[in-house]
Amino acid sequence: MKILALDSSGLVASVAVVEDDNLLGEYTINHKKTHSQTLLPMLDEVVQMIELDLNTIDAIAVSAGPGSFTGLRIGSATAKGLGLALNKPIVSVPTVDALAYNLWGSPDLVCPLMDARRQQAYTGLYEFADGQMNTVLPECAVGIDEITDKVNALGRKCVFLGDGVPIFAEYLKEHLSVPFTFAPAHCNRQRASGVAALGEILFARGEAETAADHKPEYLRLSQAERERKEKERDFRI
Repeated sequence: MKILALDSSGLVASVAVVEDDNLLGEYTINHKKTHSQTLLPMLDEVVQMIELDLNTIDAIAVSAGPGSFTGLRIGSATAKGLGLALNKPIVSVPTVDALAYNLWGSPDLVCPLMDARRQQAYTGLYEFADGQMNTVLPECAVGIDEITDKVNALGRKCVFLGDGVPIFAEYLKEHLSVPFTFAPAHCNRQRASGVAALGEILFARGEAETAADHKPEYLRLSQAERERKEKERDFRI
């Protein structure tokens, strides 16, 4: 089984190809350029370097959200375009799940934190047991206080990762009552290899869709949509 994976859900842009549990190639960039500038050139570079015939892939896995609205749209549009051109299915991989999967095998509770602005995070809680990842708390958009209280209530050591860590680190240090750590640089951000590895599992379960049916999962309304609803509510009042 050969999976092409894309992740542009956050600050990182990443492309990877996994075949039968082997990572053939990965290109990950965490820089200032927009994903519309980087994703396709990165894909082309990976294809050339591993001499990949795109027609030989079985599916395209994409980080489907939550995350940056613009980033998700770019990743989704790229995956859809490839899927339609190649007639390949799309595997929508939850962003927070894929981020947690970077720490496969961790003995501790795993808590991804993605900055969702307004002191909120896209997050969830995961654990690894018997060779698989189990969801303790499904992905959600909540205040940093809520997820901190949840971790404290579980009473287990927890490892945090994601672009929300630098933003919420001081709050966590002040309010956590359980032991905790922050994941190191090589596994603390989105990576397409994680999307591919998890996508491979989901695809084997039959959890795929056509390129035409694929769409991102934003998990909450965009800022523009929230502001519009607030104006409509104020108008009615």
